[in-house]
Amino acid sequence: MYKLVNSCSKSKFIPLLSYPSPAKSANWASSSRNEFSKRNSRFSRVLGGESGRVRSYTSESDKECIEYDVVIVGAGPAGLSAAIRFKQLCQQKDAHLSVCVVEKGAEVGAHILSGNIFEPRALNELFPRWKQEQAPVDVPVTSDNFWLLSQNRAFSIPSPFGNNGNYVISLSQLVRWLGKKAEELGVEIYPGFAASEILCNEHNEVTGIATNDMGVAKDGSRKENYQRGVALKGKFCYSNLYLVCFLQRSFPKLHSIRKRGQGQHQTYALGIKEVWEIDADKHQPGSVLHTLGWPLDQKTYGGSFLYHMKDRQVAVGLVVALNYQNPFLNPYEEYQTLKRHPAIRPLLEGGTVLQYGARTLNEGGFQSIPYPVFPGGAIIGCSAGFLNVPKIKGTHTAMKSGMLAAESAFSMLQEGLKMENYWDNLRSSWIWEELYTARNYRPAFEYGLYPGLALSAVEHYILKGRSPVTLNHGKPDHEATREAQLFSPIEYPKPDDAVSFDIPTSLYRSNTNHDHNQPSHLHLRDPTIPENVNLPKYAGSEARYCPARVYEYIPDETGDLKLQINAQNCLHCKACSIKDPTQNIEWTVPEGGGGPGYTIM
Repeated sequence: MYKLVNSCSKSKFIPLLSYPSPAKSANWASSSRNEFSKRNSRFSRVLGGESGRVRSYTSESDKECIEYDVVIVGAGPAGLSAAIRFKQLCQQKDAHLSVCVVEKGAEVGAHILSGNIFEPRALNELFPRWKQEQAPVDVPVTSDNFWLLSQNRAFSIPSPFGNNGNYVISLSQLVRWLGKKAEELGVEIYPGFAASEILCNEHNEVTGIATNDMGVAKDGSRKENYQRGVALKGKFCYSNLYLVCFLQRSFPKLHSIRKRGQGQHQTYALGIKEVWEIDADKHQPGSVLHTLGWPLDQKTYGGSFLYHMKDRQVAVGLVVALNYQNPFLNPYEEYQTLKRHPAIRPLLEGGTVLQYGARTLNEGGFQSIPYPVFPGGAIIGCSAGFLNVPKIKGTHTAMKSGMLAAESAFSMLQEGLKMENYWDNLRSSWIWEELYTARNYRPAFEYGLYPGLALSAVEHYILKGRSPVTLNHGKPDHEATREAQLFSPIEYPKPDDAVSFDIPTSLYRSNTNHDHNQPSHLHLRDPTIPENVNLPKYAGSEARYCPARVYEYIPDETGDLKLQINAQNCLHCKACSIKDPTQNIEWTVPEGGGGPGYTIM
């Protein structure tokens, strides 16, 4: 048996994330709770046997088991594209195979955040008539500018992004549309259920996933609304990064998937984003701007973006590579500082922030692609590292990887072919060609901003991706953090509440919500490390790299600083499990339905 596993969650062969429709916080929360109640009731009816699903108990778990042909964990672009493509093949071949998608967000799209300049190449293949079918892809790029920022000036430089034919979109809205198309094809989607376990047989082959129990109090007792999790078994499963990491910890032999692939470690960046509503006379639908340089120092890779969407909305964000060295650097405050730049502030003044959020990006690219097939599973989507860094795009490659995985899974189930064909098909696809030609851009900036720009210009304009040399990534992100004694603290300006804001204000705009009375989903492998190592050696950097103030050092009754974890603030960006210099923080899934409630991100 095989399951496709996306490198972020569990036995889902492809990750899926989407967004609810635009709404204010209170309205969204109310509609989300109502929708979650409906889905929960629907899931309970499946358990009760109304759908005709096979109910049983499995030796891999003591939870009640529901069997599908394909189980997908995560309703994101890759996961939904896989589900859709699989059901399209079922229709074409008159095959009756069942597909289930489990999503930890309260709604499809609630946990989806991206820039997003969308390249429709994969969508053209999946739905050739997507325009006629009213996909929310309707703001073409009209201008494409690239600036190098100093503290007070903006210098225009040639734009390498090639956005002609692309669109400014809300990825959360696109994912919601994909979710509806999937359901029309017969895919069963269940938001609000978090996959927390991977089920394996005696041969260490993945056989399914299990959702976590709901209604568990902080002390571990069962509340009145307690509901036992369920096991979802499939002949084929797609999964995301969290579950793959779980697999690798539980079954060390699976570490070979990276060695059998391109071999290098993954690199990450933290993206922080707001959607603003600005004055109509400032709004230019389809206008695209990217920047490099200030406010980041010359050794820290990153940049900002401003995308004019529809309805007077502008997406504004900053991406900071997580291999930065200075433990005093605060990505959230760097973003607030960016908005004060004299070339950016006038656009935002007088406007209103509609939504705030953050997520990590996989930037390893070609060098970090793992071998995507292992016993019982396969890896797909952006979590595997299919982001094209110089394009700053990964949605189209994530979707395509899901489609390829679905085609391989269908051939395996129907024709008895090997799942390893997915790896061959991936290497012969346009994903491989695209990432190969882009492979040297990100590692070029290991040498600093200006050497990186020079090397990237040579790659883009002269070699055109055909360099005889493949550059290596530097240290893993957590190892890049240097000791605090080598740096001076950074004094950031206080928020002005006009274009810059404090974290509690921004957090409110993310619609983030967790039940406070539940076990923390953020675990310390050694609870003594924060005070004994991280605080004296790195000045408590976890209090700065988190964009939601989940981690705070608070004085105890004796005046000694102790780490306090505010798990209810978590945006599910997972930066903590990546950047923590001692790798002491373990991110696990909270109760399903918790987390941010993105609608237009």
